[in-house]
Amino acid sequence: MARADAIRLALANLLIPISILIFATGFFPYKPFMPGLATYEELGWEDSMKWEKDAVPEAQFDRIVFMVVDALRSDFVFGKESGMEFVHSLIIQGSALPFTAHATSPTITMPRVKAMTTGSIPSFLDVILNFAESDTSSTLATQDTWLAQLKAKNEGKLVMYGDDTWLKLFPDFFERADGTSSFFVSDFTEVDNNVTRHVPEELANRDWNGMVMHYLGLDHIGHKAGPLSPNMVPKQREMDDIVKQIWLAMENDRMHANTLLVLCGDHGMNEGGNHGGSAPGETSPALVFISRKMHKIMKDWTPFQSPIEPGSGGEFDYYRTVEQNDIVPTLAGLLGFPVPRNNLGVFVPYLLNLWDDPMDRMKLLLRNAKQVKKIVEATFPSKCFVDTEQEMDCTSPKSVGDDLACKWQNIVQVMSITEKAGAEAAFEVIYNFLYTAQDVMSTTASNYNVSRLFLGTSLAFLSLALSFRNLAIHTISLPGLFFALTLLLYGILMFASSYVEEEHHFWYWATSAWFFTLFISSSRKSWFRKFIFHPAIMLLFLLRIARRWNQTGQKYAGAPDIVHSQIFKGGDGFLLWTLVGATYMDLTNRLSRHVARSIADPETAVSEEYGSTDANRVLGLIGVLPLTSTAFIFKLAFTARDAPELTKGITSGLLGFVNHIALVPNARLVFGGIALSAAWLASVEWIASRRRKGSGKRGAEGKGDLAVAVFDLMSLFLVTQTRAQNIPLYLLFRMMVFFLSILDLPPTQITLTTLLLTQTSFFLLGNSNAISSIDLSNSYNGISDYNISAVGTLVFLSNWAGPIYFSLAGLILLGSHGRILRHVAEDELEQRDWVKEEREHLRSLVESEERVRGRRRDWGVWRRHVTLLTAFVGSALVAVMGACLVLRTHLFIWTVFSPKFLFAVAWGVAWHWGVSLGLGAGVWWVGGW
Repeated sequence: MARADAIRLALANLLIPISILIFATGFFPYKPFMPGLATYEELGWEDSMKWEKDAVPEAQFDRIVFMVVDALRSDFVFGKESGMEFVHSLIIQGSALPFTAHATSPTITMPRVKAMTTGSIPSFLDVILNFAESDTSSTLATQDTWLAQLKAKNEGKLVMYGDDTWLKLFPDFFERADGTSSFFVSDFTEVDNNVTRHVPEELANRDWNGMVMHYLGLDHIGHKAGPLSPNMVPKQREMDDIVKQIWLAMENDRMHANTLLVLCGDHGMNEGGNHGGSAPGETSPALVFISRKMHKIMKDWTPFQSPIEPGSGGEFDYYRTVEQNDIVPTLAGLLGFPVPRNNLGVFVPYLLNLWDDPMDRMKLLLRNAKQVKKIVEATFPSKCFVDTEQEMDCTSPKSVGDDLACKWQNIVQVMSITEKAGAEAAFEVIYNFLYTAQDVMSTTASNYNVSRLFLGTSLAFLSLALSFRNLAIHTISLPGLFFALTLLLYGILMFASSYVEEEHHFWYWATSAWFFTLFISSSRKSWFRKFIFHPAIMLLFLLRIARRWNQTGQKYAGAPDIVHSQIFKGGDGFLLWTLVGATYMDLTNRLSRHVARSIADPETAVSEEYGSTDANRVLGLIGVLPLTSTAFIFKLAFTARDAPELTKGITSGLLGFVNHIALVPNARLVFGGIALSAAWLASVEWIASRRRKGSGKRGAEGKGDLAVAVFDLMSLFLVTQTRAQNIPLYLLFRMMVFFLSILDLPPTQITLTTLLLTQTSFFLLGNSNAISSIDLSNSYNGISDYNISAVGTLVFLSNWAGPIYFSLAGLILLGSHGRILRHVAEDELEQRDWVKEEREHLRSLVESEERVRGRRRDWGVWRRHVTLLTAFVGSALVAVMGACLVLRTHLFIWTVFSPKFLFAVAWGVAWHWGVSLGLGAGVWWVGGW
C-alpha cells in the first residue's frame, strides 16, 4: 500500500509541470502574421478620382530619430512635476505635438516594441520571452515593420543604441549598434550614458535615415524606488537635455532639415514603479512628435500650454489620446513608405494637416484602410469587402463582421460621390471603418488550441484526483472540511475577474477563520484562563497587523498602509531601522546558538546541554556577528541609494560610510557567508549524528537542530532579498511560528496552517496577481552582469520570500525540529513520588515525545504533508486553467486571467517543485540526522 501511495504521489507531481506545459502551448500560441514587405498597390479609385496611378503623397521627412525612454509615463513629460522643461517650451512654441499613447496590456518592453514597430497586437507569450535574455524565437526579422520598410527604402541604413531587446527583435538590421541589458535594474547611470555618448557622433553622420535610442535608466529608477524617487526628476532633466541636443542639431544643421524626432515611452509605471498590467499609469506613456514643421499644424489651433493638469479622462490623461500602434501607419505616411502588412494602427488625424492637398490626405487614409481591410478579410472570410457597391442590409448588422463589411461599403459609396460630398465626409467614414476595425481586431480572441487546453486541464484534474486518492479519507474531520471548503471557494473565485484581482482578501479571511477555528477547537479541550493571550488569539492579532502593512490588489492599491505612512517615510525613519535591526538581532541570536553547538566539545555531543555553556554562546555570537552585521550594512547601503527617503533619522556619518560601500561585493560576502555557515554546520552535525548513533545511550538521537539551522540561515537570506520596509514583517512571522509551536498541532493541521500562511504571506509582502507587482529591486544582489538563471532565481526568491519562509517553518513544526525533549521514562515513575494529576501530565509528555521522535524520521509524515500540498496545487491549477478555458473570449482574459495563469505556473513549478518538494525534502532529511 505504501509503495502504491508513493507511486501515485510521484505521478501526481509529475503531472503538474506536464499539464502546465501542454496548457501553455495551447493558450499562448504565436499569432499568425502576413509575411513579406508591403508594397504600394492601386487604391482602386484612380480613374474615378482622376488620380495618377502609383502616385504617392510626398514624404514630409527623410530621417527619423526614434527616442524611447523606458517607462516614460505621460505625467513625467506633461505634468506639473515634470523635469522636462525644454520639451514644454517646444510644445508651447508649436514645434512639438503631444499625445498620451494608450498601450494595451501586457505593458512589458518586448510586446510594446512589437506594437510600436509592426502596428499589431503582440502575443501575451511575449511576457515570458521578455525575461529570456537569450531568446531569439520572437524575432521580427521576417515580419513587416516600419524599420524594415525604412531600410528597404533607397537602401536605407539604421543605427541603434540602448535596450538590446531591439537587437533580439531585429538581428542584423542595424549598421551600427550598442546594446545594453534591460534587466540590470541596479544601474541608473551607465546604462544611459552608454547611449548618450553615441549621440553627437551619429548626429554628424550622413549615412543613416533612422536612429533608434532606447533609454533604460528611468525605468530602473521606477523598479528600484518608485515614481516618487528623488532620482526621478533629475533623470527626466537628463532626458530633456538629450532632446535639446537633438533639437539643436535639427535647427542648425541643414542635413536635419527634414528630420523627425519622436519621443515616446514604451509603457508607463504604476505607483510602485512596476509595470506589466493594465493600471492607468502603466498604459499611459507619453508620445511627442517634434519638428519645426509642426508649426504648420498648430497655426490654426489655440497654442498648447505646458505643463498642464490631466484631463477629465484620468490622472494620466494629457492632451489627446491615441493608440500606441497608431505610430506605425503615421510614420509610414510621414516618411513615405507602405503601411506594414500586419498593422492595426490608424494614421494620427492631426498630422494629416502637414499635407495641403485634401486628396493627398485621402490617399494616405485609403492606403491605411485598404491595408487593415486585408487583415479583416482574413479574419472574416465569409463577409463581403469588395471595392464595388453591394446591396447589403446595414440597418441592424448581425455580427461584428457584418458591421465592418457595412462600414467598408460606406467607404465605397462615399468614394463614388466624393466630389459632391467633399473630402471631409470621406475622412469621416474612413476613420469610422479604421477605428471600428482597430477595436474589433484588437479584442478578437487568440487562435487557441482548444484541444490542448482541455488536455492540460484534464491532466491537472488527474493530478488532483491522484492526490485525493492518497489522502484515503475515511472519516469527516474539522481540518478536512476546512481544507475542502477552501479548495471549493478558491476554485469558484477564480472565475470572477474582480476576485482574481483581489485574491488577497480570500486568503486573509480564510487564514483568520482558521486561527479562530483553532481557538474554538483548543478551548473545547481545556479553557485558557486569560483567553486574550491564547496562542490562536495572538495569531489573529499578529495577522491583523501584518494585513495593514501593505495594501495590495487593484481596488485599494493606493489606500493608506503602514509602509507608505509617515511612520516610516516621515522624520521617524529611525523607527523602521530599529525594527529592521531588531529583526537582524533576532537572527543573530538564533544563529549564534547553532554556532555555539558546533564548537562545543564533541565528547558532550549527546548531552542535552550540548553547546549551552556561556563561553560557547559568546564564541557563537562572535562567529556569527560579522555575517549578520554585514547583511544589515548591505541592506542599509542598498536602501540609502535606492530609497533614501527611508533612511531619514539615520546619522549622516553612518550614511556617509555606507554610501561608499560597493553593493555587489558586499552582497556576495553575505551569500558566501551563509553558504559557508551552512556547510560548516552540516559537516559538524553529520559527525555528531554518527557519534550519537554509536553511543547507544537513551535519548542520544538528534533533535533536528540542523533543520532549524537551515531554516534560520534561509531566513537571513530571505531578509536580504526583501525590501527594507518589509523586513519587520519577519518579526511578526517569527512570533507566528512561536505561537503555532505552543499550540502543538497534529500533522494535518500543521500542513493546512502552512498552506494558508504561504498563500497569505505572499500578499502580506505587497504582491498581487498583476505582473506589475513583480519586484525586480533585489534581482541583482551580488550580480554584476545579466545572467538569466541567477536573476530569475533571485526574482523568484525575493517575490516568494514569505511563502518560502512558512514552507520551511511548517516543516520545522511538523517534525518538532529543535524541540528539547525531556526523555521521561514512564516505567521509572513511582506512585509515591507523584500525585495522580502530575503522573497524568508526565504520561502525556511521554506520549508527546514518542510522537515527536517518530515523526522526525518518518518519511510517511512528510509524504502526507506533500500530498495535501499537491492536492491544493492541482486544485488551483484546475480552477485557473478552467477559468482561462471557459473565459478565453472574456474582455479581461489578457489583463486578469492570463497573468493569474502565469502566477499559477510559478506556484506550481518554482514553489511546489523547487521549495515544497526539493528544498523541503532536503530539510526533512537533515532534520533526521
